[in-house]
Amino acid sequence: MLKKLKADQGLKMLVVLASVVVLVFGLKAAESFFVPVLLAFFIATISFPITNWLREHKVPRMLAVLVTVLVDFAFLAGIIVIAVSLVGDLQNKWDIKYQSLSLQKITDAEKWAVEVLDGWNVEDPQDKVREYVTGDLVNQLSSVQVADVLDFSKNIIGGVASFLGKAFLVMVLTVFMLTEARMFGRRIHAICEARGPNLQRLFSSTKDIQRFLGIKTAVSFATGLLAGFLCWAAGLDFYLLWGILAFALNYIPVVGSVIAGVPPTLLALLLYSWPIAAAVAIGFVAINVFLGNFVEPMLLGRRFGFSSLVVLTSVLFWGWVWGPVGMLMAVPLTGVLKLILDNSYEFRWISIALAKEDRQKKDEEELKEAVEVSEGLDMPEGTATEGGGSAQ
Repeated sequence: MLKKLKADQGLKMLVVLASVVVLVFGLKAAESFFVPVLLAFFIATISFPITNWLREHKVPRMLAVLVTVLVDFAFLAGIIVIAVSLVGDLQNKWDIKYQSLSLQKITDAEKWAVEVLDGWNVEDPQDKVREYVTGDLVNQLSSVQVADVLDFSKNIIGGVASFLGKAFLVMVLTVFMLTEARMFGRRIHAICEARGPNLQRLFSSTKDIQRFLGIKTAVSFATGLLAGFLCWAAGLDFYLLWGILAFALNYIPVVGSVIAGVPPTLLALLLYSWPIAAAVAIGFVAINVFLGNFVEPMLLGRRFGFSSLVVLTSVLFWGWVWGPVGMLMAVPLTGVLKLILDNSYEFRWISIALAKEDRQKKDEEELKEAVEVSEGLDMPEGTATEGGGSAQ
């Protein structure tokens, strides 16, 4: 009997894993459907407070939605146009100025390395340095394009900008989401009254996602502003571009802010010296540590309390499934997944594993209570209870 039970459990787990694989590849195959919906949801969620404010000031619903959508797309189009223009200017300056400066820096580094090796009595130090280090570096640098250096950032911006090709679809979806947002709560209540599934926790999660994206946008804007000011104070060219880059990449947890600090640090090293470059790098780290580790968690609370490893893994996973848009929505999507697992008796342990340590105790207590309630419901009438009485 025990062997049969173990075999059934193993078969069940195998079926679950196969179902997960099919589901994941189905989501990846349906990327062209989900990406516009996610973009529209992202835009509608962030901009809903504008619509709500206009409605509270007696603006007709359709006019309020129209104004909100126009403001959203004007802002996004302006950011994209400015970023693309600045990247073009950066490419021109690279060809005219920065490439020659880079070659000069390599030459200076080569002279220093030759002097060091010569002091160590190495035979033919200059030939060895050129053969193993600077020769290949110079050849690669001569063919480098700015688009190659900013390849990841270009892909992120391009991923956000690619919705312009589907702008009409995204705009229509955004309009309908904003139009029906205020009625969503009433529909949830009506479903409950009709003895449908209890979707109150899903509705609560939607509010949490709206709050998360709103706070993330405010923190990203502050990050971009401070990063741009830091680059301006350091005397770097294109400080507006580095600010926009920091704003856009800050939406991607963990890795986004790190990548945003690399180009301005390299530019500072190219134009000035390593102490200035180190100061720029430290400035970016300080901005992201202060805003990302103190301000953002304080504003968000513990609702999206995932461990750093879970956040990084979710960014990689959703990025693989849906590209830059998946990375953008990685934390909210993982939050919804955690909510689904919370409501599953068999897989709630996965939800507990996803949480931070400070939330794990609370989740474990809730799981224990759920087990006790489930066991209590399975007890036959008249069974003695903990207090020595009988079940009523």
